[in-house]
Order: sequence, then C-alpha cells, then structure tokens
Amino acid sequence: MVTSARLYLVFIGLLYGQRVTELIVSRRHARRAFALGGVEYGRAHYPVMVVVHGLFPLACALEVLLLGRTFPGALGVAALVAALAAQAMRLWTMSALGWRWNTRIIVVPGAPPVASGPYRYLRHPNYLAVLVEVLAVPLIHGAWLSALVFTAASSVIFCVRIPAEERALGADYAARFAGRPRLLPGVRRA
Repeated sequence: MVTSARLYLVFIGLLYGQRVTELIVSRRHARRAFALGGVEYGRAHYPVMVVVHGLFPLACALEVLLLGRTFPGALGVAALVAALAAQAMRLWTMSALGWRWNTRIIVVPGAPPVASGPYRYLRHPNYLAVLVEVLAVPLIHGAWLSALVFTAASSVIFCVRIPAEERALGADYAARFAGRPRLLPGVRRA
C-alpha cells in the first residue's frame, strides 16, 4: 500500500530533480551571458542561498520522517495546489527570461530588461514563486517547522538579493519597472 508519506517523498525527489536541472540550465545560461560580456553581482550572498535552497527539500523530508508528520487533509491539498501554482510561475518566469534566466545575478550590458510574461505584472515573479514554494511544500505533509524556517530564511535572503539585483540591472530597469510591484500585484513600493 502506498502511504501519503511515500507519495510526499516522491514529490520531494522530483523537487530535488528540478533543482539539479535548474542548476544545469543556469550554468549553460551563465556561460552564454559571460560570452556576451555579462557581469556577475551578488556573489557574497549566492552561496548562502544555494545552501538554504539545497537543504530545503531534505529538511521537509526529514521532518516528515523523523517527527512523524501526517498528511493534514484539506490544508495539505491547498498547499499542494499552491506549490504546483508556484512551479507554474517559476516555469513561466524562466520561459519569459529565456537564456537570461539564471540562479546567479549576471547582467549583460546593454540588454534591455525583460518585461513580458509575468514581468508585465511583477518585478520579481520568481522570488514570489520561491516564497510560495517554501511555505507550501512543507505544509503538503504537515512539516510546519520547515515551512517556518525556510520561509523566514528565504525572506532574509531576498531582502539582500532583490536590492542587489535591482542595483545591478541599473537605470533602464528602474525606469521601466517604476511603480510595478516587487512581489504582489496591487502592492506598490512606498
């Protein structure tokens, strides 16, 4: 008999597979950006982000296994829907950015800012997707401690990363996205 914990672990395995695939794609995109004269920013915080997001799926799985977390019914279903929506947002974001999508902040001088796809509505849709993911994925199977820890950690990282990315993207980006919300539609920056 297949238990909910086993299904959850399969889901976590798929999430790890996605992470590995994203790192491979990111390296390929980085090579292309550097070949076009790209410059990297935010190198100091990048290793912290990699460690936090690399440990995230493992922590979720360990919390379920070691602390005996059980499937929370309707909350688990709602969390699964939110997690899948976050994945759809990530894929939409990656598609809109094309070869410019990267896990690192690499800016190609003179490349115009991407304003299509989810960027029509938000300045940082990928970070919104990540925040929804780190909150929702643990809650699929009641791993509320992982949800709290990784949502808080990701929020702190993004408080450093988002301003670094916006500075790196420069004046053209700032002018193009002036007044556009960072993470939530309808919430303007003060």
